[in-house]
Amino acid sequence: MHIDIQARHFPMTRALSGHIKRRLGFALSASAEHIQRVLVRLSDINGPRGGADKCCHIQLMLGRMPDVVIKDTETDLYTAIDRAADRAGRTAVRRLARHRSRGRSSGLQAMTLPESPESD
Repeated sequence: MHIDIQARHFPMTRALSGHIKRRLGFALSASAEHIQRVLVRLSDINGPRGGADKCCHIQLMLGRMPDVVIKDTETDLYTAIDRAADRAGRTAVRRLARHRSRGRSSGLQAMTLPESPESD
């Protein structure tokens, strides 16, 4: 799983990068083998003015399925990362489970054998 981190309007620190990789590693561990790439975009919308403006945007690229996109905005960047990572992990698991169940149900219907006539 390749993680690409981009910071907009502020410098990226090693501590912040390490935190993101740890949180995503934990949150996405159940579905990591199906995730091709993770794009994380961090931004400070209002700059030095403050407020609930630290944004974490996470995009998961899943093989032949639509991307999972999660966005969270908080006053604290670490909180925004934590919440977005948790939601991304839960969403990826649900999406993969739904994809698997659709594949199984269509496969089972194709494999159903015709009923044999009953003899008395």
